Amino acid sequence: MKLLLVGPVPPPNGGMAMQTAQLQQLLSAEPGYKVSLLAVNAPYQPAWLGRVPMLRAFGRLIPYFWRVHQQLKTHDIVHLMANSGWAWHLFASPVLLLARWHNRPVVLNYRGGSAEQFLQRQQRWVLPFMKMAAVIVTPSNYLKRVFSNYQLSAQVIANIINTSMFVPSERPLNPDDLHLVVTRNLEPLYDIATAIRCFSLLLQQYPNSRLSIAGSGPCLAELKTLVSQSGLTDKVDFVGRLDRTQMVALYQSADIMLNPSTVDNMPNSILEALACAVPVVSTAVGGIPDMVQHNKQALLVPPGEPKLMATACQQLIEQPELTASIKKQGLALVNSMQPAMVLPLWLQLYRELTPNDC
Repeated sequence: MKLLLVGPVPPPNGGMAMQTAQLQQLLSAEPGYKVSLLAVNAPYQPAWLGRVPMLRAFGRLIPYFWRVHQQLKTHDIVHLMANSGWAWHLFASPVLLLARWHNRPVVLNYRGGSAEQFLQRQQRWVLPFMKMAAVIVTPSNYLKRVFSNYQLSAQVIANIINTSMFVPSERPLNPDDLHLVVTRNLEPLYDIATAIRCFSLLLQQYPNSRLSIAGSGPCLAELKTLVSQSGLTDKVDFVGRLDRTQMVALYQSADIMLNPSTVDNMPNSILEALACAVPVVSTAVGGIPDMVQHNKQALLVPPGEPKLMATACQQLIEQPELTASIKKQGLALVNSMQPAMVLPLWLQLYRELTPNDC
């Protein structure tokens, strides 16, 4: 079977890009599969195009449309990684339109916690293209419910977690040497400021604690100002964007992972932390309560509530039995998302959509 995989690739190491890369690697190793990857974020050719605002769009989109058109001629099925916003209009809808013209089935693998807002605002322009997909697949029941509100059926296939890379650490939780981490990009929807305020509250009781923030984004200067104004400069470290090996090392040095997002679906960052046996305190937004249950695989709090987030962290610090239980159940969850568990679901779906090519 000749499969065309369309999506973003690292760098940066975002959740969807990492899922694209993992799928390519796993599918390419499957007997009988020939996988071609078409990156939506391929480097500009020539490189100087990326520095010219108006030309930048044309310099990426025109070659992209042409490659999609050419690749569809020689492939049996398309696996399209998609999310909301301009990325949908520029990179996803053209694939669906061209695939319809070439009579190729498309697996629309939709991600992103802002789907509800996106569809509310732009359903007139988005739904006709979504209906061109042979099947819609989401990584969460949350998104499945969102699509059902617009009379779109979807299947759920979970994210793949690399449990051979993200492995548990043996670090004991020490209240006198606490290390908290945040591993989301520095963007408004991830509300990193709430995590910083939570950490500031924890310092009052655990003065030797430290916070590492891994990620990059437009809020960096604003967050650094908050850290400085809060007197936390020597306690908070902005470590920037990390590669996968560095991310594993960060998780394995951590005692608690904070996820303060205001919009979310099924964040890989939470699952990777659980795979490293790092207990998670997260906001209960979007698909997160579907992915992890409060007091079972994580502790969940409302968004924008640093005091409640700090209280949840204190529970983990002061209640070792609760923390041990959360770690155990978190590991059980991510073990169900190993490649050996998830990949067969994709292979079965491809076979159903291309019976004449099996």
